[in-house]
Formats: sequence, C-alpha cells, structure tokens
Amino acid sequence: MFNVCDCNIAGVDSTLIDKVQDPYYLDQIAQTYKDVSKNIEGFGALAGGAWVGEAGGAYNSGGKYVSHTFVDGFWYLDQLGMTSTFNHKVFCRQSLVGGNYALLNTTTFIPNPDYYGALLWHRLMGKSVLRTTQSSSPYLRVYSHCSKTKPGIALLLINMSNSTTFEVSVVNEFNLYPEKQMSRTTDNDQEDQREEYHLTPKDGDIQSDVLLLNGTPLMLTESEDIPAMNPELVDALQPITVAPDSIVFAILRGFNAPACA
Repeated sequence: MFNVCDCNIAGVDSTLIDKVQDPYYLDQIAQTYKDVSKNIEGFGALAGGAWVGEAGGAYNSGGKYVSHTFVDGFWYLDQLGMTSTFNHKVFCRQSLVGGNYALLNTTTFIPNPDYYGALLWHRLMGKSVLRTTQSSSPYLRVYSHCSKTKPGIALLLINMSNSTTFEVSVVNEFNLYPEKQMSRTTDNDQEDQREEYHLTPKDGDIQSDVLLLNGTPLMLTESEDIPAMNPELVDALQPITVAPDSIVFAILRGFNAPACA
C-alpha cells in the first residue's frame, strides 16, 4: 500500500485547475504505478496487487475551487483507469468527508461530482482490464474493462479538451475483418443498443459542483436517496460522441471480447 499526491501540487496553487486537465502532466505518475506493479510481481501471487491507500489530487486538503468540482473528475477517473492498467487492486480516495477533496459536501453531505463518477465506475467497470489504444489526441483518454454485470465491455472516455468533439468508433484490434465487428450479427435488441452515460458540468462551468447525467442534474431525491442514474440508449453501430469537457461511460453488450467471455 502506498500514498500519492498525483498532481504533486498544493491545493492553494493557482495552476491546479490547469494540471488536472493536462494529459501530459497527469501521465507523469504512470511510471510510479508501473514501478510499483513490477516490484510487487517479484513477490509472486501472494502479494495480491498494489493498493493506493490515499490519493486526493492535491495535498493540504485539495484545491478550494477545484477538488470538489466537475473538473476534478478528469484527474480522478483518469487515475482509476490508469492504476487499473497497472494491476492496482484498490484506489482509496482522500476523503469521503473532510477537506476540499471530499466526495461529500462537508456542510450538507450532498454528493460532489466525483462521488457520482466513482459510483458509475463501481457499477459499470468490471475487474478484467482490456488493452485499449487510440491515436486521435492525448486529450482523449480511453479505458475499457469487461462489463461488471452484463455481457460485453464497459468504456470510460474522458475528453479534457475544451474545444474538440471526438467521434469514437470501437473496433477489436485482433479482428482481421473490423468492418464485420460493427455489423449486426444478432436479432437481440439489447445488443443492437449501446448504453451511454454522459457527464457534464452545469451551465458548461467545469468548476461547478452540480453534475449533469445525460443533461439532467443529479440531485438527491426528496427522501435524500441517490437519484436514478439511467443510461441513454443509442444505436450500437453509431460512433460515441464525446463532447468537449465531458466524461462518458458506455456499455457495449454485443462487443466480442474473448477475455470477457
């Protein structure tokens, strides 16, 4: 188990908001994860994998105007995806309540945006991590796992660009005939549809602490329960549209990934 301040920056630093959406800066921690994973492999199967025991993005309680807002999700969800690719088994967020980086508002206990991002990760992303590549832009991050509860795969797409929309088509790189990957091979309506969860900030303000799911604000119910987090159903043959400054989870039920069989 080890602790990290991934951005290596104090919460009061005015450049924090730039760093959490800078893919080149976020990549600097990757070598640490790789080294830790390699060292643990030397202990054999009994080692059980690496744990990140505490991570908050910025030390000294996080950034007052950053760590509890939408933009922090670029760092947080990217870290969940990145550590998974290096066989890390647990990623503990600092903290549930307390400091600017809390997952819950420290006064009202209303969930901050990263709470909902973590919840979708938990519900959708399975334990088996798939090798994923894309060459369009470093500002588009893509991670894929076997789907947690359904056939197929789960994708996480993070668009850190504030001006570029990406249209993403998913192809199995081991398929010698990729055009057939996107053709309909079943009469199952569920496999003909893709589930998409688009996360954006209220009013397009990346420093908002109100998160929209498919355009609807995520607010506690009258009984103070977590709201329903239903996906948008999309034709599976169409590319995934990832708007600027947005995060997308997608479930592809009909995607043939042998590791998920």
